[in-house]
Amino acid sequence: MRRLDISPVDAVFSNGSYPIEFLFYYEEAFKTERLRSGLRRLSSLFWPALGEYADGSILFDRYDEAGCYNEESLDQELDIAKLSGAGAAAAARFALPPLERLFFLKVSRFRNGLVLVPKLNHLAGDGYSYFLLLSVLAALTRSNRVPFQSTVLKRALRVSHKRAVLRGFSFKGVKLDPLPPPGELTIEQDVMPKGQVEAMIQETAESAGLRVSANDVLSALVVKKLAGGGKDRPGGDFDLTMPIDVRGRIKGYGRGFFGNAIMFHRVTFKREEIENSAVPSLAARIRQLRPGLSAETYLDFLRRLAEIRAAEKWAEFRPYDPERGCLVTNLSKLPADRLDFGTGPPRLVVPLTVEKNSAGILAKGEDFLLRSAF
Repeated sequence: MRRLDISPVDAVFSNGSYPIEFLFYYEEAFKTERLRSGLRRLSSLFWPALGEYADGSILFDRYDEAGCYNEESLDQELDIAKLSGAGAAAAARFALPPLERLFFLKVSRFRNGLVLVPKLNHLAGDGYSYFLLLSVLAALTRSNRVPFQSTVLKRALRVSHKRAVLRGFSFKGVKLDPLPPPGELTIEQDVMPKGQVEAMIQETAESAGLRVSANDVLSALVVKKLAGGGKDRPGGDFDLTMPIDVRGRIKGYGRGFFGNAIMFHRVTFKREEIENSAVPSLAARIRQLRPGLSAETYLDFLRRLAEIRAAEKWAEFRPYDPERGCLVTNLSKLPADRLDFGTGPPRLVVPLTVEKNSAGILAKGEDFLLRSAF
């Protein structure tokens, strides 16, 4: 049996919180024999995703298709227009129940296409890991003979699972309670033309003498939207939390690392500041407070998580507090074009994990799409 002790970041998700789950719709269905074969083949490379979690460790004995794959055929049409809208109900029917293993793939055949819903327990890996696994699975499904020069395959062959960057950390004997359900949420989608975002970047450069990124501007827009300014909103601070990928900056966490190579960066605003500041000003503040990424800053982040674990301050042992802030995840570089299982990339991609006061930054053609839940 293979065994892998989890890292402090993995431990944050050990109660099953914030799973990574998307719906991918393919207008032209494909045969799934190779999909199932590919899943079995990559189980040797990505075994932590196909294992189970128990008492501080990921365990993998053998590949079990019944525990991670299911397929159904439905004699009906899929309502694409309704599914691509902002409403949560249309997509919620596809969300998978809590996982027994750390990864599950559901296939649903409709008269007008095929839907894939892969779900990964965040304890097993982050968004990059999720799409790396699916990209390799797509390559194996398209052909039984994937060229060795394939960029995707090269990364897969160099996949790394070493998570002990902070030595001595253990989550043995700890069992976090599940987070309460977010309740009924409103989901809104706002299209942001890239030209408008570029104009705000230029305005910030002129007014603050600072070059900000599109992510800074879009995160500032989310803060403005979710912090609000109405009388029903509480006063005090409002936190913006952003996951930052540290691959390529930390030794041992290269592009082939499968796991949680992320750091939660938090910016705290006064609500009055949000109300009284324009978006470029907030974007400048976000950029100014962005930490320099180095081995030491990342180790400091991990040590802080270890201190919270040792002190059992479980209210602090989570990515963010939806009652006093928001979480913004940038998914605009989501590699949908690599998820070609033989009939082209997905026509529609819908995030299924919805949390209170959270937002995803997606790409919509040449523009950005802000998908907010509150």
